[in-house]
Amino acid sequence: MIPIIDTHLHLIYPDRFAYPWLSGAPAINRPWSIEDYLAEARPLGIEAALHMEVDVDEGDIEAESRFVLELDGIAGAIAGCRPEKPDFESQLEGLAAVPRVRGLRRVLHQAPDALSQTPHFAANIRRLAAHDLTFDLCVRHNQLPIGQTLVDSCPDVTFVLDHCGAQDITVGGFSPWREHITEIARRPNLNAKISGIIAYAGKEWTLEAIRPYVEHVIDSFGWDRIVWGSDHPVVTLGGSLTDWVGATREIIKDASPDEQAKLLNANAKRIYRL
Repeated sequence: MIPIIDTHLHLIYPDRFAYPWLSGAPAINRPWSIEDYLAEARPLGIEAALHMEVDVDEGDIEAESRFVLELDGIAGAIAGCRPEKPDFESQLEGLAAVPRVRGLRRVLHQAPDALSQTPHFAANIRRLAAHDLTFDLCVRHNQLPIGQTLVDSCPDVTFVLDHCGAQDITVGGFSPWREHITEIARRPNLNAKISGIIAYAGKEWTLEAIRPYVEHVIDSFGWDRIVWGSDHPVVTLGGSLTDWVGATREIIKDASPDEQAKLLNANAKRIYRL
């Protein structure tokens, strides 16, 4: 069994940090600990995880990363950030100084499109290159063109597109998502994360329903520019971690062992410097 590095694990500790958005997500509005995750993850072949920021209150951003990096099984962290703020440079310096913070993310899929399109925002993202930090691009499927604009404006920054561009699979149909993915994948500084699929597919998803979305992202980006993420616990909106790992292994079973290893662990080690 080829081992997995999970590049998109959310841990939720309401006793420590404030998560303003969770009140609107009752299905996952509870504690999600590393112990519970590892109990399911390790038998599935997940050997380590990269913690993905959980859009905590701005005052908790650095503390969140410092806390999770002390937990068993966490190989690194993607920290939250606010590139739209005047004091971002100071925030960046603080986060870059935290050992094993490997990248940053600003949740954009619930933000106004204009937030990421200002010269100030792009200039601040360009600062990440000097610190060898990645930027996870979290946009909805209909925001892929504005995500592309941001990627184009920061050619020296390594980006990772979260959740295959967050297509709502329950709606059906591939356009214009398919075309947007094909186009945005032409950016050599952009990678893609095979994650979030079953959360966007509903409880009644089938392997054959989700397969074309996964395969199109792999075909568009190639085996050298893809990583795998669980999106746990958001994945539970459509199934379980076990379901998603099983579906992934089934979809890629005809790929070569080298190709499978690139998706499941090798690319993550390189892109996130794990």
